[in-house]
Amino acid sequence: MSLFATSHWHGKIHTDTWSDGGAGALDVVEPATGRKLGAVGSATRADALQAASLAAQAQPAWAALKPEERAAVLRRAGQLFEDHADEIQDWIVRESGAIAPKAQLETHIAAAECFEASALPTHPAGEVLTSNEARWSFARRRPVGVVSVISPFNFPLILSIRSVAPALALGNAVLLKPDPRTNISGGVAIMRVFEEAGLPPGILQLLPGGAEVGQALVEAPEVRVVSFTGSTAAGRKVGEAAGRLLKRAHLELGGNNALLVLPEADLELAASAGAFGSFMHQGQICMSTGRHLVHESLAEDYARLLAAKAERLAVGDPTLPGTALGPIIDERQRDSIDALVRSAKDAGAQIAAGGTYEQLFYRPTVLTNLTPDNPAWSEEIFGPVAPVLSFREIDDAVALINASEYGLSVGILGEVGLAMEVADRIESGKIHINEQTVSDEANAPFGGMGASGTGSRFGGAAANIEAFTETQWLTMRPRIASYPF
Repeated sequence: MSLFATSHWHGKIHTDTWSDGGAGALDVVEPATGRKLGAVGSATRADALQAASLAAQAQPAWAALKPEERAAVLRRAGQLFEDHADEIQDWIVRESGAIAPKAQLETHIAAAECFEASALPTHPAGEVLTSNEARWSFARRRPVGVVSVISPFNFPLILSIRSVAPALALGNAVLLKPDPRTNISGGVAIMRVFEEAGLPPGILQLLPGGAEVGQALVEAPEVRVVSFTGSTAAGRKVGEAAGRLLKRAHLELGGNNALLVLPEADLELAASAGAFGSFMHQGQICMSTGRHLVHESLAEDYARLLAAKAERLAVGDPTLPGTALGPIIDERQRDSIDALVRSAKDAGAQIAAGGTYEQLFYRPTVLTNLTPDNPAWSEEIFGPVAPVLSFREIDDAVALINASEYGLSVGILGEVGLAMEVADRIESGKIHINEQTVSDEANAPFGGMGASGTGSRFGGAAANIEAFTETQWLTMRPRIASYPF
C-alpha cells in the first residue's frame, strides 16, 4: 500500500473528507530542479472557519473514547511512519531540498513522537488536593478542545507532528496548516497516516493556504490553543492576535545560536561540530549554529579548519549520492542570505570560504574578522553561513552569548568542568555540552527564551500536557453543603 498512490488528495484539502479548497490548488515544486511534483488544495478563510466548527463538533466524542483506544491510534500512526518511511522520505528530499539522512531523521522522530504521545492518554490526569473543607478536592486535566498547528518548511514533518500527535493523544481536535512550500511532507503525509491509523473523521483537518488561512486558524472562536513554529516576526503577530482573543499561543521562533569553543578544546572535533551545526540542511534550522565564539588561542586554526571543511562539502541535487547540502528553499530565502553576507563583507568581514551561489545552491560560507555589531553576528541568517569571532576572557564570551535577543540553543565545546560553570551563566532554552546546537528528541523539552519563543512548550509528558490541556478544579461532597443564607 502507498500512502500517496490514491488520487483523492491531489488538489484537495481535508476537513471531514478530501474536498476541493475554495482557493483552487497550490503547486508542489522541487526546489532543486524547479519541477512540479503535484498539487494540493488551497483553503480559504471560509474553509478554515468551517473546519474549526466541524472539529469542535467531532472533538467531544474523540475525547470520550477509552484512553486505550486513543493510544492505539497513536501507536498505529507511529508504526505507519516506520512502515512508509522510504516513501515519506522521498517527498521530504524532493519537496524541501533535504539530503537523505536529514529526511531519515524526520521520519524516525515522527514515529517516536507518536509512540511517546501514545502514553499520554493513560498518563495521570491530575492530582488530589488537600482541603480545609469536608470534601474531596481535585485538580484535573481536560482537553482544550480545538488546537491550531501552524508549521514551517525547514523540518516540515517533525515541526508538525510534534504538536499534532500529543494534541490528538490528549483528546483534542487539530487544525493543521503546513508551510505552502512543504504541503506534502508537512501536511498530506500526516493526514494520510492518521487516516490509515483509524482516526475518526473531523478530528484532524488539513488546511493548506496562505496568511489569511493562518489568521483564521488563530481567530476561529472554537480554537483555544495555537501552536506556531516559524519566524520571530510572524510569531509576534500570532502572539498579539492570540493575546487579544485571550487564547494561549505556544511560539517556537527564530534563533541565533552560539557555539562556544573553550581553550584547549580538540580543534578537529570542534570544527567538525561547528560545520555540522552551521551547514546541516543548508543552515535552515532554528537551532543552526549562527555564531562561532572561539577562544583567541584557537580562533585562527579553527576558522582555517572550518573553511577547509566548507570547501570540501558537495552542494547540489539532494537526490544524488554524496551531496551534503541541497538547495535553499526558494529565491527569496537565498537572496536574504546573500544580502546578509554582502552586508557583513561591507561591514569589514572577510569571506574565508563560500559566499557564492548558483541557482538555489548556496555554498557553505565562513566569515571571519567580525565585530559584535556586524549584521552576520547580530542577525539570524537562516542559511549555510558560519560567522567566527574570537574572545579572550570567559566573562566576555558569556556576555556576547547573552547579548543576543534570541535564546534557543547553545553548544559548549571543551573541558567539562569549565563548560558546566559557563552553562549555569547562559540564558538559553537548551544547552549542549560537547555537542553542537542542533538536537531534538521526542521525550525532551524544546523551546526558547526571548525572541526565540515562549519557553519549552513541546516535548516530554509534562510540557505536552501543559501545552494541550486545561487545569480544572473539581470538588465533591457526600451531600449538599449547609450555607448561612
